[in-house]
Amino acid sequence: MVRLGTGIGWRPEIAETVAGMPGIDWVEVVAENVCPGHLPEPLARLRERGVTVIPHGVSLGLGGADRPDEGRLRALAERAGALGAPLVTEHIAFVRAGGPLTASAPLEAGHLLPVPRTRDALDVLCENVRIAQEALPVPLALENIAALFSWPGEEMSEGEFLAELVERTGVRLLIDVANLHTNHVNRGEDPAEALDRLPLEALAYVHVAGGFERDGVWHDSHAHPVPRAVLDVLTDLASRVAPPGVLLERDENFPGPDEFVRELAAIGEAVRKGGASARTAAGRTVPAPPDAPAGARQRVAVAQTAVLSALVAGTPLPEGFDRGRMGVQARALAAKRADVVAKVAPELPVILGAGYREAFLGYARTRPMRGGYRQDALEFAAQLVKTGRPGDARARRELREWWLDRAGPAPRVPGPAARLARRVLPGRR
Repeated sequence: MVRLGTGIGWRPEIAETVAGMPGIDWVEVVAENVCPGHLPEPLARLRERGVTVIPHGVSLGLGGADRPDEGRLRALAERAGALGAPLVTEHIAFVRAGGPLTASAPLEAGHLLPVPRTRDALDVLCENVRIAQEALPVPLALENIAALFSWPGEEMSEGEFLAELVERTGVRLLIDVANLHTNHVNRGEDPAEALDRLPLEALAYVHVAGGFERDGVWHDSHAHPVPRAVLDVLTDLASRVAPPGVLLERDENFPGPDEFVRELAAIGEAVRKGGASARTAAGRTVPAPPDAPAGARQRVAVAQTAVLSALVAGTPLPEGFDRGRMGVQARALAAKRADVVAKVAPELPVILGAGYREAFLGYARTRPMRGGYRQDALEFAAQLVKTGRPGDARARRELREWWLDRAGPAPRVPGPAARLARRVLPGRR
């Protein structure tokens, strides 16, 4: 077990703050946001100082019906090596659906979605975890996610699901106490009952983050201060086991250094209040999990595709789901697409001005994301060009030039946007 201490989620926007913050033993970076051969200089300096850096993946989709993509696994392994990381982490979630298993178009969620807690889903997840473990050079830890909706007909609680996952694969756990609180508000699940079931001897480290409640729904925003309710869950966990590491996550609305220090102090106090004595689990041999039974992958694929299609493509919602909550989830996915596209293509909000968000959400209602966010930005711009928008001639000209620069005769991101170029703009071949 690696003793990590006090950590913070490293983001470029707070690089200098983190560099000068006392008491930071380690940081976590979003794996997909770093290039092994070109680490950001502030991150490289932290490593030179001996600060541990752990890559945290968001795109593997180990809870999805497909086997893990070999290219994504190689990329995660490369980042672990480049950072000298003692472990890597990912999520218990699915992020895409469709494709060959369902003979349908592939769909991307652009976000982490909950896996149904069923035997089929657990069998598939265990096999996917085994594949990932074999491909990675260091141990893997998986995080419980926050969920806005529940699957009908679930066969296990979250604690039971995670406990059996650990028993069958030996994977470690990254417990996000903010996500336990989220699932308490949104799904009525008692965090204490989940902790009762969890094999805490498998704990790798803990996430702590803030959020907000609106209309009875808790949004795990990572953009607000950590609330007392989340700190109370952390104290409960620390009363059961001494966490090897605790990390504060913040992705937006970054506060100043003083507020970060206060939040870290509150987290430290919550752990001390738990007063747990370190307990070392006895070593055990974990049997290799069997392959998922025949048909399990296809059953999971059909279920996840139907749900994701309802969320991002407006197809009918499967029976048994809460329509109100699924509506909240659908709007949240579209809003995140708009936010991330604005970050990967910052020229678009500048060109479109105040009309950017409304235009993008209108596009997203009828055009599911089928690739990454950069491709999404290209296809959004292509759709506007095709329909003669925006109304302002100058903005329309700037948008057309921006799009041609990226999806012209030799597009950098191939796909529907490039094909549309040939139809929209005569003479472009």
